[in-house]
Amino acid sequence: MNEIIVGIDIGGTTTKYGFVDDSGNVIYQNSIETQVREDFHDYISDLEMAIRDSLAQVNSSLKIKGIGMGAPNGNFYRGTIEHAANLRWKGIIPIVSLVEEHFQVPAIITNDANAAAMGEAIYGNATGMNDFIAITLGTGLGSGIVSNGKLVHGHDGFAAELGHVTVNPHGRQCGCGRKGCLETYVSATGIKRTVYKLLADYMDDSELRSHSFDELSTKMISECALRGDFIAKEAFEYTGSILGRKLADSIAHTNPEAIFLLGGLSQAGDLIFEPTIRHLENHLMPIYQGKVKILPSGLPNQTAPILGASSLIVNHFKK
Repeated sequence: MNEIIVGIDIGGTTTKYGFVDDSGNVIYQNSIETQVREDFHDYISDLEMAIRDSLAQVNSSLKIKGIGMGAPNGNFYRGTIEHAANLRWKGIIPIVSLVEEHFQVPAIITNDANAAAMGEAIYGNATGMNDFIAITLGTGLGSGIVSNGKLVHGHDGFAAELGHVTVNPHGRQCGCGRKGCLETYVSATGIKRTVYKLLADYMDDSELRSHSFDELSTKMISECALRGDFIAKEAFEYTGSILGRKLADSIAHTNPEAIFLLGGLSQAGDLIFEPTIRHLENHLMPIYQGKVKILPSGLPNQTAPILGASSLIVNHFKK
């Protein structure tokens, strides 16, 4: 091994980066804070320094083959981050040209969910599949669609924003400025909001009553549900019912072979998979029933963002 790919996942709080070898192993990963720098050029300089220092620690003879990046509102066509709501740098940022200038290697960007879908195709459980959807269930809900073996970017680079399809036009306020978006119900944040709604609507005893919203986590809700807590179990049932109905719509659009659930909320296992599958099947047209698999990701949860981003470069060189 003398070449590696750098995978970068740009989040609102931290930027994760890692080195991926030819066999798809993440041989090193680390992170820097995303938004401590007011100027984006300074952020890129800090990221370059961190990557080069890490590379020297691992093996100074390794060469970087390319850099793949996943980021909110990452535009594959234009190599930009555009108007990302949870980043301090506003407007349109030409990140690919800046990264290529610093490293002198090919760089590619797309949104983080598209990167996850490509990672699933290259390294995960979607290997050999031509038609599938990847759903990332983190702080929000992201999605990537692969159709006829190709990632769907759309006309302007912003296809597959399933987190912002409408569940209820008069529903929960979303960070995008609209109301009732899917991610306000189906995400780590969404299920917490559901728990608090249920706590207000029901008088049943629940361990969750003693925790503030900030303290609450999907892991905590999962553990309570497994102990038989009514509120926690109902929260997963409600979340799965909404996700199942909306995935039924997506199946009508693209007719996928499978849908993969990734991210923190998916780690709840059957608590989220069982109601999702049940409600999905109940809302599908008969021609689709029993045909679409709902599967967990084949990527390790901790390294999935790195592998997803790096897979963009693997796919680039395959072409």
